[in-house]
Amino acid sequence: MDEQVGTRSPARIPEIWGKKVPGKNKNFTGRSAVLARLRESLTSSADPTALLPLPQALHGLGGVGKTQLAIEYAWKYRGEYDVVWWITADQPELVPSALAGLAEGLGLRSAAVVGIEEAAASVREALQRGTPYDRWLLIFDNADEPELIRGMIPDGGPGHVLITSRNSRWSGVAETVTVDVFTREESLAFLNKRVGHEVDRKEADRLATELGDLPLALEQAAALQHQTGMSTEEYIEELHERTRDLLSMGQSTEYPLSMTAAWQLSLEAVESKVPQAGDLLRCLAFFGPNPVPRDVFRRGNKGGGARMGPILKDPVALNQAFAVLNRFALVKVEGDARTVQVHRLVQALLRDSLEPHEREEIRAEVHTLMASGAPADPENNANWRSFGELVPHVRPSGLADSREDAVREFAVNIVRYLFRQGTLGPAENFAEEFLDRWQWRGAGRQDPHVLRLRRHLGSILWQLGKYTECRKLNKETHELMQGSPHYGETHEETLRLGLSYAANLRGAGDFEGAYKRDTGLLKAHRELFGETHPATLRAINNLALDQALLGLYDQARVLQELAYLEQSDAVEGVGKWDVQISWNGLARIVRLCGDYEMACDLGEEVYAYGRRELEVEHLLTLMTARDLSIARRRNGDLPGSLDLAEETLARLEKFYGADHPETMAAVVALANTLRETGDLDRAFTLTRNVIPRYDSVFGRQHPYRYGCEVNLALLHRLRGDAAEARRRNLETCDALLACVGARHEYTFAAAVNLAGDHAALGDAAEACRLGEHTLERVRELFPAKHVLVLSAAHNLVLDLRAAGRDAEALRASTEAGFRAFRPDHPDRMRADGGRRIDWDFDPLTL
Repeated sequence: MDEQVGTRSPARIPEIWGKKVPGKNKNFTGRSAVLARLRESLTSSADPTALLPLPQALHGLGGVGKTQLAIEYAWKYRGEYDVVWWITADQPELVPSALAGLAEGLGLRSAAVVGIEEAAASVREALQRGTPYDRWLLIFDNADEPELIRGMIPDGGPGHVLITSRNSRWSGVAETVTVDVFTREESLAFLNKRVGHEVDRKEADRLATELGDLPLALEQAAALQHQTGMSTEEYIEELHERTRDLLSMGQSTEYPLSMTAAWQLSLEAVESKVPQAGDLLRCLAFFGPNPVPRDVFRRGNKGGGARMGPILKDPVALNQAFAVLNRFALVKVEGDARTVQVHRLVQALLRDSLEPHEREEIRAEVHTLMASGAPADPENNANWRSFGELVPHVRPSGLADSREDAVREFAVNIVRYLFRQGTLGPAENFAEEFLDRWQWRGAGRQDPHVLRLRRHLGSILWQLGKYTECRKLNKETHELMQGSPHYGETHEETLRLGLSYAANLRGAGDFEGAYKRDTGLLKAHRELFGETHPATLRAINNLALDQALLGLYDQARVLQELAYLEQSDAVEGVGKWDVQISWNGLARIVRLCGDYEMACDLGEEVYAYGRRELEVEHLLTLMTARDLSIARRRNGDLPGSLDLAEETLARLEKFYGADHPETMAAVVALANTLRETGDLDRAFTLTRNVIPRYDSVFGRQHPYRYGCEVNLALLHRLRGDAAEARRRNLETCDALLACVGARHEYTFAAAVNLAGDHAALGDAAEACRLGEHTLERVRELFPAKHVLVLSAAHNLVLDLRAAGRDAEALRASTEAGFRAFRPDHPDRMRADGGRRIDWDFDPLTL
């Protein structure tokens, strides 16, 4: 961006002025040299070889005024920018969401359409290109973890990046600007402005000396004088007395004693006006430094202890307390956002001022307040925002150390919220942290909260694709639950874990074992809860999946329809997650039954639902997208299938990694579509490369691994090596017979394609023999109208003719069957054109 200082009016409002940019501080004083240096650094890089300005990192100790300096820069130079966007970076996990909020202003698709991560990435790329705006300013406030934030900062581009941080490690990627305390003249000017009248210079000079020219300390001192009318001389006398008290107490030297004394004077003044405000401030010291939602105090009005109980039950007194703390600059209240925030330095000083037993008492009250102020159901995404506002305060408050049942229940709910929301990595970290602390603090393996959290951790591991770890944990937890005095064999928690362990059997390739286990679990659920209880519906959904994996498609469709309809109508106990799974399960089973057009219609609906209710990068939404891409391919919409398959794979690789089972399945789906479009080389490379990953995640004997071999063999034939295809299919047929049996679609697919290999090699007799045997078996499992039956029959007609045998009767019945399909159905078009219909493999989500 070329320097054009003075060419625009400073009063000019940028085209985009972020809603999170704080208001101008009317009491901002001085700092002209730092602002000038900052502007110079941004507009002309200190690195003579650099073509673009480096990010500027304002670095300094807490309370020195880094954030206020960034605010002043934004307001002072707003006329030089088309975009000014403020990002609170205390919580690295929320930075993508804040950056994504700029998407619509840049003419990009919003996070509601493409998801947070993709919207954030598109914003970053647009800023780097300088389109549609090349004069932009991004401010990352309190970015204290460079490693976690760096990836969100535009890598070059014509605009400017300003960072505030207490962490010096930004020096490796940004030009560091050290922010020091006020100069003496700045301190004096600030005091005069903040107090509202001319302060005696000698007294003001003494006060600035006592407070070490620290802006935050001066702000609180001035606020106290302004509110109480205390003279500077009186304040200094009190400050001297307080400092001596602190020294005699052996106060920590981590913070300036002057700051501690000034803070205590302000607190005493506040408590003289609203006595309960002090307890409220001490309570806030045990939250994190991020904004605290004030609704927690409203919802948690029955969760207060001896200190907080009275004020929580008195909303008028509570509002008075917030107001007076705000006036004395001890907290920052944001009315529109309904949050309250305490500077991290003030929080630390408050905690340090307490005796150990007082710290534990207040911390315990904060835990109870958070637990009682949180919504009850973390699986209802209407509550996700409330849970999301509390997550940043879990670790700072030391929640994991609580022994209280209600607090541990809240901790479990935090994990459930993160899991359902799709934030799997943090969910795993919190679960393991809680378990470690609870067991360290004496909770045994039979503790009900420990067992529940172990069950949820198992679900997280499953969604992360850590199948071996998940199976081991679930097996052990299931045994503990069955023998637990709190649960036992027929408790809902034990039964839910039983469903998870059945999923582990599916993950191990034991589809028959999972089916038998889920059949028994459904019977138990129906007896205990009834047919339409949410727990029973989950069991029905799981059994439908087992049936689909065994090729029992008609039976699976009946159960899947039941689960979907009942879950769609449920008033409670069923979340958007459950609806997404059962609805997509229905679209999938309709596809497996051969009704591709209906599968596409259903799939489009459920994909839109997932994008709207769970966001596009949520794992369930991406699973739906993969299934929809398959339905489009089967239905003949190859361009639509290819676009969606490419897009879905890219997101899965980015968010979940190359070795996640869903990512691997998306590779298979894309390769199959590429094969259909004629891009055999890329399809071959993808298929060949994904097989070792299936070996690693599922094991060499898993049916899915052999399914990929079916696809690879087909590609060998289509690329001209029918002999290699036959060799592979012979081995794969034997392997599939051993692991899933003769009456299974995967085995049929290998046999159908093996017959094609024999035909390609000129062995029509063997192709006929194998084709007749396969058709007989397929008819035993599928109805005559199913596409697999018709495909096997059509291929046999081709082979019978090649062998010089009569195929007229079979040809007539097969053509009649295909006439039920629409004229442009891809398999009908193959049949009408006398081309062979090969079969491929797509793994189902387990």
